[in-house]
Parts: sequence; C-alpha cells; structure tokens
Amino acid sequence: MNHQRHKRKESLSVLLISNTGRENRQFNIPLPVLRIFPVLLCLLIAVTGWLAYEFSIDQKARAALQTQITTQEELVQQLTEEKEQLNNDKTTLSEENAALRQEIEQTKAEQAEAEAAEEEPEDPAANPAFPGRYPYSGASVLLSSYTEEQPYLSISTYTGGTVTAAGDGTVITLSSDDIYQHIIEIAHETGYTTRYLCYQGAETAVEEGAQVHAGDVLLNITADETRLDYQIIFEEAPLDPLSVIDARG
Repeated sequence: MNHQRHKRKESLSVLLISNTGRENRQFNIPLPVLRIFPVLLCLLIAVTGWLAYEFSIDQKARAALQTQITTQEELVQQLTEEKEQLNNDKTTLSEENAALRQEIEQTKAEQAEAEAAEEEPEDPAANPAFPGRYPYSGASVLLSSYTEEQPYLSISTYTGGTVTAAGDGTVITLSSDDIYQHIIEIAHETGYTTRYLCYQGAETAVEEGAQVHAGDVLLNITADETRLDYQIIFEEAPLDPLSVIDARG
C-alpha cells in the first residue's frame, strides 16, 4: 500500500474582523510571496530614489539652463543698447564730418578767392591818385598833341573855364618863369607827377603844399584863348597825357 506524501504548504493568514457585525474575512498569503515582498519593497524604494535623484538633477539642469537663458537675454539686451548707442554716435560723427567737410570747402574757397585777389594785379586807374581826369573843365580847343619834341598837351582855353587836378595829390610847386606865368606841379601817390603850365589870363586857386582831390580847381581862366600846356611824368619820363586819360576810360 503506497502512501502518498502530502507537501505542506506554509502560508500566512490574515483575519479581518469587522466591528460592525458584518462577516469577517480571512486572507491567506503564501510564504514565498511573503519572502519576496521585502525584496520588492527594497526594489521599489531604490527605483523611487533613483527617480527622485533624476528629477532633482533635471530640476537643477533646468534651473541652470534658465539662469543661462536669463543671462543671455540680459547680454542681448545690453548689446542691443550698445548697438543703438553706436548707431547714434555714428550718426553724430557723420553729421560732424559733413559739417567739417563743408567748413573745409568753404575755407578752401575763401583762400582761393583771397589768392586770386592777391594774384590779380591792382588796376592803377581805379586809384583816386591816378591822374586820369582831363585837366580842364569848359570849352577848349586841342592845339597840339604829345610828341617827343613837345612832351606835353597844348590846350586853348576860354573865360569861365577852370584848370582842374587830374587826380588826388599834393601841390609841390607853385611858381612862374619867363615863358609861363603860372606853373603848378602836383605829386601823386601812384608815382605820377602832373604839371600845369599856363601862359597868362588865369588866377591861381591853390597854395603850395595843399592837398587836392581829382577835379579841384587849380586855375581860373580869365581870358579867351589862354594856352595851357599839360604834362604827365612817371618815373622821371614824360608820358602822353591822352594815353593816361584813356586808361581811366
């Protein structure tokens, strides 16, 4: 007769007793399951700890990244402000350069005008001391023109006319000789000297040493057909009076 051996299964019973009078319940937990429970619990705790660690690392990384992003945004804002400032400075410098170039161009133009004015020869005829006026006012007749043998201009004058200064100057001679009753000589600042030689029939209207202006009366003619010889000297050489008068235009 074979006797079968029965393996005895070990288990843990858990009895739940109701305090309300309801049916009580009993749970049987196999012992092998109970033995692996601590392992599972440890594994769960390890996984939970690892997840918490990873979460903490992720949060730190996120915080560091956010700090970096904030720093980059502040840097971008600062660079943007610096760029705007540089653009403003560039605009200001451009305006200053334009004004400086304009000032330089104006200065160059003024210098060119000044140099041109310096290079342009001064017109002696524009000087009031230039003896360019006709030496007589009133009706007259030209008796003879200038020649090398006769280095003066001869004019026949009439009563009521006046002998006038051909330009501004100083009366340096007021005299007479055996030929001319009146001799007046005027020195002009331009280097010219004019001589007014009158035979007779005239009255002197100036004094020696007097300052005269172009057109001032030197002699008053008191007789018809009074002869006036007019001479112009430049650098001790006589000139044709008509050429000097024509230079004045």
